[in-house]
Amino acid sequence: MTIHVVIADDHPVTRAGISTILAAAPDIDVIGAAKDGREAQELVKALQPDILLLDLVMPGPRPADIERWVRHNHPETITLILTAHDRDYYLAETVKAGAAGFLTKEKAPQQLIAAIRRAAQGDVLWTPDQLARIQAWDKDVKARWQRLTKRERETLVWMAEGKTTAHIAEALVITENTVRTHVGNLLGKLKLASREAAIAWAWKHGFIEDETDAEGAG
Repeated sequence: MTIHVVIADDHPVTRAGISTILAAAPDIDVIGAAKDGREAQELVKALQPDILLLDLVMPGPRPADIERWVRHNHPETITLILTAHDRDYYLAETVKAGAAGFLTKEKAPQQLIAAIRRAAQGDVLWTPDQLARIQAWDKDVKARWQRLTKRERETLVWMAEGKTTAHIAEALVITENTVRTHVGNLLGKLKLASREAAIAWAWKHGFIEDETDAEGAG
């Protein structure tokens, strides 16, 4: 049986490289390549591939939203994440969306081919280590974030954008003293000592888009 694959990655060189790797497998046929999330959805709808190889960081809908859309509209298509970003946040987000596995671009070509074959046969490729990381993330990181109020989260986002206390107060239509109170409360709930530490924490764990992710390879 031929396994039909759509690749979704915003880097042309990466798309070409993956296609070359998969061309070595006689039972795998790359039938489409998307440069962003919206095009990935269009190709899945039009081509109905067996496997969607989905990059994490590219223009368009978030990967988890794409995967939820695939599961709802084209459940016959199996999604494998293929990324350079091996972060617990992404693991947690995509496993809950329904992806069948999470692979890093450090995998050897034969490992990628083997993973596609296993996924096409219905195997779930999440490893015990990945599942343990997801559980730990939910218990610690996500739990801390959920302790924050909506206003505290908004304050943290504005802080990450480099806004001063005065600017945040104006944007949220509150006093500067109230902003300082929000900052103090969110630092306490996150168990962190400074604004800089809170911003770094939010970036690291995916609650605020990291500019290095947005600009780097997915």
